[in-house]
This record gives sequence, C-alpha cells and structure tokens, in this order.
Amino acid sequence: MSATVITNIATLVTNDPSLRDPDPLGLVRDAAVVIEGDRVVWTGAASKAPATDNRVDAGGRAVLPGFVDSHSHLVFAGDRTEEFNARMSGRPYSAGGIRTTVAATRAASEAELEATLTRHLAEALRQGTTTFETKSGYGLTVEDEERALRLAARHTDEVTYLGAHVVAPEYADDPAGYVDLVTGAMLDACAPHARWIDVFCERGAFDGDQARAILTAGRAKGLHPRIHANQLSYGPGVRLAVELDAASADHCTHLTDADVDALANSATVATLLPGAEFSTRAAWPDARRLLDAGVTVALSTDCNPGSSYTSSVPFCVALAVRDMGMTPDEAVWAATAGGAAALRRTDVGRLVPGAYADLVLLDAPSHVHLAYRPGVPLVTGVWRRGVREVCKAAGQAP
Repeated sequence: MSATVITNIATLVTNDPSLRDPDPLGLVRDAAVVIEGDRVVWTGAASKAPATDNRVDAGGRAVLPGFVDSHSHLVFAGDRTEEFNARMSGRPYSAGGIRTTVAATRAASEAELEATLTRHLAEALRQGTTTFETKSGYGLTVEDEERALRLAARHTDEVTYLGAHVVAPEYADDPAGYVDLVTGAMLDACAPHARWIDVFCERGAFDGDQARAILTAGRAKGLHPRIHANQLSYGPGVRLAVELDAASADHCTHLTDADVDALANSATVATLLPGAEFSTRAAWPDARRLLDAGVTVALSTDCNPGSSYTSSVPFCVALAVRDMGMTPDEAVWAATAGGAAALRRTDVGRLVPGAYADLVLLDAPSHVHLAYRPGVPLVTGVWRRGVREVCKAAGQAP
C-alpha cells in the first residue's frame, strides 16, 4: 500500500490529546502528515517526515481534521423561502414550520429525496465536512420515516431516527397515540437503519415525559439517545439527556445553572447550532458559560430547510467566535473533535496515527482564518478516508 506525505504545512491541527496542554488543538508548526490507505500513520515536523511514494506540497498552508457535522436534517423536499422571508420581516420562529416540509417530503419520490441529500452532501464536502450525522423527521409515518432512514444509511453510518420531530398532523388531537406509534410500529421499522434516536423536547413538540418514553423505547431497541433540548425555552431536555446518558444535547440555548452543572458532570456533549440562531434571530447560546464550566462543546450546522439552511461548518465557526464567546481555537476544536465526541467517535475529528485520513487544506496559513475571513471559500483541498475528494487551485475559482 503506497503512502503519501503532505508536507510544508504552516500549521497542522492534530487535536492530539497528548499535545493539548496548554494548546487545545495540538498544533504542530512547519509540519507534515503521512497517509497510508484510509488512515493517518504519522504526524510531526516536516524535517522529520519519513520517505513516501507520493508527496503533496501544502505550500505553507494550514491543515486541520475534516469537520464532523454531528447534527443535520438532510432528507427532505420542498423550500421554505417564504417562511424565512416572513420571519426576517418580524414573525418569530416556532416548531410549526416543520409540518410544511413534512407535506413536501411525503409527496416526493425516493429519487428526488436522494438527489437532494447527495446535493447537500457534496456541498458540505466542498466546505470541509468529511463526517456527518443526519436524521429522519420529515415523514412522520411509518413508511416515510423508514424510507428517509434507509436513504440516509446509504451515505453515512451516523443515522438518527427522529420520528418524534413534531406530532404528525393526523394525530394533532391524539398526541399520546402518536407517541405510541413512534415507540411501536414506527420504531420497529426504523431501528434497523439507524444508530441513534432523537426527540424534539420543546413546547409545541414533546414534553419531558413523552421524550423519556420515546428515548427509553429506542434504547431498548439498541439505539443510543440524543436530544433537541432547550432551544426555544427553558425545559427538561438537558437534564433528561444527562439522565439517559445521551451522547449529545443539541441547541442548549436556554440553560439554568443546574443544566450547566449537569452537563459538566456528564459525558453528554452540548452541541451548539449557531446557524439556527442566525436564521431565526433568536438569542445566541452562551458557549463561554458552558466552556468555563467544563462542558464539552460541539459545533454543527443543523442544516435543514426551515431554521438553519446552511451546510457550512466554517460559517458556523465564524458565528461561534463572533457571537457566542468562543475563541477561534475553541470553535475549531468544537467543529472537529467536539463533533466526534458528540458521535462518540475517536477515529475522526483528529489527525493522529490510527485515525481516518480526513483532512482539510485551507488557502491560509492558520485555522484562525476561518473566523478571521468569514464567508471566504478558504477550503482548497479535502481528503476523505485518504482519498483527495476536493482539489482547488489556491486563489482561483472552484
């Protein structure tokens, strides 16, 4: 098996835990990284790099792990431009808009849904995302939820059953009946295609008791919990996530001191989704408060057609630095190793021997440029599982 060295790297973000004190990113300057097959086999100073069959000159640019987008909703149809336009004119966001996408998704063919999914995946890859999670939740029938998960599982191992996104319109007057469906026939059909189970624990969706019943049923079927928690208001979601050892509590906008303490003393990651606050003009999550308390924080896009229609992790990094109190180092760690932690993975989100060879090459000398130059397409190369998937001439159009 031939090996490739990427050398002449100005700054290499490794997220190597052995190099993190006091540097959270395990930075190596004037660095090189060696790939063999789909794995990283060596990192260190370029002057000490072993000889390899192939060589790539990074040209004094930065290299970092591929982004790990641990929260997205990519199996959908339709468009909610009018809703966004109205909201930007003063109407607040509520969970009810999800039903608009449900109607469009149910009406779409399987081929149409997969085409939309793959288009967004290609878009995300061009911006450096090499690992992603995605959910169902826009079908809300047994057949449509199973279809969504089956399609998603063709493209990622990180598939989440979200039948409990909102109560299906047919059950508007019988939410208990819908919970029975989500925990019964729908779960039976969907569990074979998923790794995770999620629930939107929020006013207008599911309360704490309903959420506990849904997540517990999923866990009994071998699905691990994650949860939409405390996005629109204070509520039980975060503490329920900790109680059930959820991998991640996502949104975490409205938190009490007890919520923060619970997260800090648990293995549950707080996944922050700044694209949602940007797109809804809602209050920003206080990342500084969480980090100072010792909570593990991830950043993700929440890419969905209603409340966060962006697939750009670099954009979310810039928002987190500008509006959520994170340093550039913290934001980059959260978008790579933090996302991996939210998926309970150690083989992605870092560049250490044995990890997958998922790398991003920036047309910049430092990862700080992701926040320093917001909106600029800095990603000029992407390797996924050791294969160079994206290759742009630096300084030129794609």
